[in-house]
Amino acid sequence: MKPNTTQPDSLPVPGDTALAHLRALVQHIARQIAAAGGWLPFDRYMELALYTPGLGYYSGGSVKFGRGPDDGSDFITAPELSPLFAQTFAKPVAEILGATGTRHVVEFGAGTGKFAAGLLRTLDALGVGCARYTIVELSGELRARQRECIAETAPQFAPCVQWVDALPERVDGVIVGNEVLDAMPVRLFARQDGLWHERGVAVADASRFVFADRPLATAAVPAALAYVPGRHDYVTETHEAAAAFVRTVCSTLGRGAALFVDYGFPAAEYYHSQRTQGTLMCHYRHRAHGDPFLYPGLQDITAHVQFSAIEQAAHDAGAHLLGYTSQARFLMNAGITDSLAQLDPADPARFLPAANAVQKLLSEAEMGELFKVIAFCRGMDVALGAFERGDRSHML
Repeated sequence: MKPNTTQPDSLPVPGDTALAHLRALVQHIARQIAAAGGWLPFDRYMELALYTPGLGYYSGGSVKFGRGPDDGSDFITAPELSPLFAQTFAKPVAEILGATGTRHVVEFGAGTGKFAAGLLRTLDALGVGCARYTIVELSGELRARQRECIAETAPQFAPCVQWVDALPERVDGVIVGNEVLDAMPVRLFARQDGLWHERGVAVADASRFVFADRPLATAAVPAALAYVPGRHDYVTETHEAAAAFVRTVCSTLGRGAALFVDYGFPAAEYYHSQRTQGTLMCHYRHRAHGDPFLYPGLQDITAHVQFSAIEQAAHDAGAHLLGYTSQARFLMNAGITDSLAQLDPADPARFLPAANAVQKLLSEAEMGELFKVIAFCRGMDVALGAFERGDRSHML
């Protein structure tokens, strides 16, 4: 996602239908808070806001993925930005499929289906046809968009695509997740006067939520918070849900690899002394703000990924780290600039938009540095060319 940071009072106002949707979700969450005694940990609130069936942001019917606020979307992802992202990503996927003799790809967070369509086309062009492409998707609205996209842009591969609600028990092949981990619920913690509190959610009135902090006994402080230096006031997150998800994903790997792309940092950088307000962020109409209570069910709520915890979770599941690097280095190693060079600069209508998109994918000021790629494997022994230069595994 690459929206502009803004203040909540400058955001567009939702229409009447959207506001009715919001009010229904607010009432549902308020009932959950009341049933829990007046306080919910933030990860539970985030889960309800994003995934309540029919009402949550990801389980409702909002557009989400797109190129700008005019199309009703909230953010843009790399596959939406340029087809070269999927085309380039297909090369390391093909390496893994070739090395393992498998032909199965599983994707989480398939968005509009553009990544799946591009990956299928490019794998076929590389001579590594995909026999089965499984999309794990809970949203009926997104499933419909994905089906339509694949039917229109890669119809010959539509028969091999299937949609499921949960990860298969065993996967021999490649598992891919682009901007999946940042959407996992996080716990919030606040250090005040040297003491840690868990930050949860309470009801201020019939239609408004507020943060509410509860002090933690020393034994209850998560181990990850030991990375936070000093005793100054500090707010941050821990990532139990994302870690549990990665453990599950890596446990299902029989012979193959899992690759995740997301924005974030290793622990030492994530819990830097100056990152005093954490990384929690909301996205609405391609603008970013910090109020998770503003538009529940209508806005995305995310946090940056703490990649050291992700690597530990994979290790606990018996997986081996294949590599960890910036998105820019991964894509350049995999040949994205070579693909761009195949376009004719004398055709500015085609070349300039492609070059601009690649610049956003690679630039340190855009997505190139903030976004990272991390990969794990089981039952295989292969070094991926996409991690050949600039690997940062030693920083985890």
